[in-house]
Amino acid sequence: MGRLIVLSGPSCVGKGPLMEAVRRFYPEIAGAIRNLVIYNSRGPRPGERDGVEYHFRLREEIEEFRGRDDFLVMEIRGDLQAIDLSAMEHCLARGDLFFEANPIMIDAMITHGIYDKTNTLSVFLSPLSREEIEFLKAVKPKVALGEFITDLMRRKLLRRTQRQKTILSLPDLQNIEVRAASALMEMRFAPLYDHVLPNHDGEDCDNWYASYHPIGDARKTMVAFAQLLQGQMPRIAETWPDNLLGS
Repeated sequence: MGRLIVLSGPSCVGKGPLMEAVRRFYPEIAGAIRNLVIYNSRGPRPGERDGVEYHFRLREEIEEFRGRDDFLVMEIRGDLQAIDLSAMEHCLARGDLFFEANPIMIDAMITHGIYDKTNTLSVFLSPLSREEIEFLKAVKPKVALGEFITDLMRRKLLRRTQRQKTILSLPDLQNIEVRAASALMEMRFAPLYDHVLPNHDGEDCDNWYASYHPIGDARKTMVAFAQLLQGQMPRIAETWPDNLLGS
């Protein structure tokens, strides 16, 4: 039985380019890891392919999976997503499986006892380190942490979407607000994970792509994630207490 390798974090924190970088620069590690492809009601972004990043389906089709024992269906940031649990078990029987998962989905998997039956390595990618969060909580004048995180992720999401589409529509801006507003709530799930990796270079950052090799936090995060996949403990890996971000 293989491992379920879970990578989570807020939208635009860098999950996609991180795994792309690991597959490119650590093929001996990533070559044997297949992707868990789940269902998603949203449309594909530029460059995404049906059956690769997600099974892109109409919301009505995914709704039909509700109530079935072999599917887990969740509302995620305004999109309806579903995991085919039977397909996941079948893939795990053949080796390691990578799952870029929303924290809400992982919490549901824990609640439903799916984690109890699965060998997992779970990693949460955070736009802030534990030390930075503790600083922001203590600094004077007082920082509204929720507003700070929302604005941080809003800026990242705006830059990413402008790169993808150049001109933003009203639905684009509305989607950005939903994703940015969800970041704090999602970060509160980080204590559930085996490791937290702070990463300031989100999907909007040139550090993943400007040079042949990632640089800055992108490189540090790539190296740390590769070390975790090999069973090593990277220096930048953190664990978070339950009360770090409050209730």
